[in-house]
Amino acid sequence: MFRRLLDSPWPYFVGAGLLLLAAIASQFEIRTPSRPEGTPADIEMLAERDDLNVVFVLIDALRADRVGAYGYERDTTPAMDALVSQGILFKNVQAQSSWTKASMASIWTGRLPANTAILRYDDALPEEAKLPAELFQEAGYHTAGIWRNGWVAPNFGFGQGFDQYIKPKGGRERLRAQSKHPSGRAIPGTDEDILLSAFEFLDAFGKDRFFLYMHFMDLHQYVYDDSAPEWGNSYSDSYDKSLAWTDRLIGVIVNHIEEIGEFDNTVIVIMSDHGEAFGEHGIEGHARNLHTEVTTVPVLIVLPFRLQQPIVVEDEVSNIDIWPTLLDMLGLPELPNTDGKSLMPLVMASAGIGGGDESLVRIRYSHLDRRWGSPDVTDPWVAVQDGDKRILWRANDPENSRFYDLRNDPGEQQNLYSEDDPEAERLAGMAKAYLEVTESPWGVETLKIELDALRLNQLRALGYVIKP
Repeated sequence: MFRRLLDSPWPYFVGAGLLLLAAIASQFEIRTPSRPEGTPADIEMLAERDDLNVVFVLIDALRADRVGAYGYERDTTPAMDALVSQGILFKNVQAQSSWTKASMASIWTGRLPANTAILRYDDALPEEAKLPAELFQEAGYHTAGIWRNGWVAPNFGFGQGFDQYIKPKGGRERLRAQSKHPSGRAIPGTDEDILLSAFEFLDAFGKDRFFLYMHFMDLHQYVYDDSAPEWGNSYSDSYDKSLAWTDRLIGVIVNHIEEIGEFDNTVIVIMSDHGEAFGEHGIEGHARNLHTEVTTVPVLIVLPFRLQQPIVVEDEVSNIDIWPTLLDMLGLPELPNTDGKSLMPLVMASAGIGGGDESLVRIRYSHLDRRWGSPDVTDPWVAVQDGDKRILWRANDPENSRFYDLRNDPGEQQNLYSEDDPEAERLAGMAKAYLEVTESPWGVETLKIELDALRLNQLRALGYVIKP
């Protein structure tokens, strides 16, 4: 039924479209839905509940320092800020790549990129990979994924475990959005199409236990509507306008969950796959290096109850830790052979319960093959961070690697790399060891997908350079 609804435009135009129009208009004034009050101790009890749903919101290309809860001065995210003011915020999170497909493979599997083998444009997750949606499905949840980024398409293996895995058709939205993406390219539709599909899913299955994944793309494409704040016309300003638009859409879906009576039974996760650069190191965009502006991301968890004070986890963690944490929180089985760890001890310690776990504060890795879009050519970069020391190690050109002291240079502007520096060489050694993965991560050969001209052009429309 859900598939037929998505394929027919008329239910959207007549029903959900009108509801969405009114809902977005109402989001000019942010309203935080009411929930019962809870305590940090109630978080530990979530694993015993059998009525919880999960909504997983991935905002593509969202860098942490543009979110109000992370200290940004512009009012870009009032809805998200209000939600997390009563939930859990992870203050220092590092993405495992600055390119969507590699990063999403790490998020879903809890593994570092070298341990997923998803490093290039034609790599795909095999059936042997275990993803969270499969665990939800096995636990009796109704599972749905709604996406607009072709790098997470089902042909790359990302649809495993979803009862429905949908790329909504463009054209159902109000068509009053505009885009100022540096590439000058646009993909069809807007994230309103995701909300329309989500409304239909929730109205059909919202009374079942559900897991809903939404992968938002308007921020990636710098899309915003005609009510955007007057913040200027640079790429950076347009990005902020798009984030304000995306934040309103977040408010709409949260309010709809409340309207169907499921807000008190739903855990909502909001996070990103990577950040975005605005010339800090000579580039606009992402997927070209591993500097902090493209690897520092937000993670917000909205609980099915409100806390009097938010829990802020200051410890340095990684995107690969998030699903191990969520599955632990919900009492679901673990993902197999993860590099990530459950951060529940850190969450509880940040709330003043327990002493935490020092083993969870560890060295962090990010990985990008800078030639991922070129056949038969590789250029691996590995970022290794240990506390305030961070190296961007270039496997093909190690003497031009970069080493930073983040305590004195958080923006990574002063390259201190020297082969004579013992700290730099220590982290370089870790980068080399990380790349020395010889076994297939899934017990099978890396799956390669042959992409036809149509699919390649759809991916190029995202603004990436992919060579034939």
